[in-house]
Amino acid sequence: MAETIGVGLTHYPLLLGPDETMSALLRTTLKDPDIPAEAKDPANWSPLAQREWSDDQGTAAAAEHRAVLRADLDRCRAALDEFRPDVLVVWGDDQYENFREEVIPSFCVLAYDDTEVDPFGVITKLGLPNAWGLPEPQSFTMRGAPDFAKQMATDVLNAGIDVAYSYEPRPGINFPHAFANTQVFLDYDNVGRELPYPIVPIAVNCYGEHVIARRGGIARFAEIQAGEDLDPPGPTPQRCFELGRAVGRFARKSDLRVALVASSSWSHAFLYDESWHIRPDTEADRALYREMVAGNYDAWTKVTSREIVRSGQHEMLNWFCLLGAVSELGLQLEWSDFVETEIFNSNKAFALFR
Repeated sequence: MAETIGVGLTHYPLLLGPDETMSALLRTTLKDPDIPAEAKDPANWSPLAQREWSDDQGTAAAAEHRAVLRADLDRCRAALDEFRPDVLVVWGDDQYENFREEVIPSFCVLAYDDTEVDPFGVITKLGLPNAWGLPEPQSFTMRGAPDFAKQMATDVLNAGIDVAYSYEPRPGINFPHAFANTQVFLDYDNVGRELPYPIVPIAVNCYGEHVIARRGGIARFAEIQAGEDLDPPGPTPQRCFELGRAVGRFARKSDLRVALVASSSWSHAFLYDESWHIRPDTEADRALYREMVAGNYDAWTKVTSREIVRSGQHEMLNWFCLLGAVSELGLQLEWSDFVETEIFNSNKAFALFR
């Protein structure tokens, strides 16, 4: 029987850049002319936001945020090295990368062979430099496990969970950054080049009604207020939980050591319309974090898609998949951390399940 471990972490793109650019998303948001001036005025922000923003637009606070994220990522990597997985199964969102107008599946197993990946593709698209000061483009090899991926897709389909599969990435775009950043952040000092573990990505349509409407990114409020042409919804939180359970059952009967990984931050400011895209929905994040720590997964499965979208928690669907798997496998929460921020777009959570 296989052995398994569960890991939750972030793939926060701006951790790829230097401290002085970590608040870039908020700076862009504050240029939106349709956001009320009083909402954009730091004098009206929370004490945490004012402290983080300070007089340098978050540069000093970014160094603190980076240090906390690095420490938590290092703890996740140490747990993986101790466990010695044969493969990492990673749930991540596709943010208008492989999932485009041609077809939008709810879930897609990426049954890729070894693939060359640009670690900085996502921030290069944003026009930002990298934190390592390296010339661009760079590349690393993401080791694949296509046979394992095909077997997993087959088993999940036979279990009644509809999942697509892919043998090749879409050409001409950056590799889905949820997976690229996961490898970089677990091997930060080496820019992802020395991570020894194969990765099988499972792309989740976390962006749902916004995947095409907002191209997986920021929308101006003039567009929102004019009425968006929304897409059909993504998979429900309950369905993501069920997918995770099916993957957990497959992992259990395999003969490999399998690390099951959710890669995402929690609520995103640029998706939380009620905050004018300035801060994340920390209250909603805290509520789910408390239930996770308590092992109350029933509370998670009762969350609706509308609640997820309203709070900008789209990418947390990856964590619903993970919790479905750890619930199925009887894994217990060994350690977790919840990292709050008001100006760096998203709260971040980390977890280890044994």
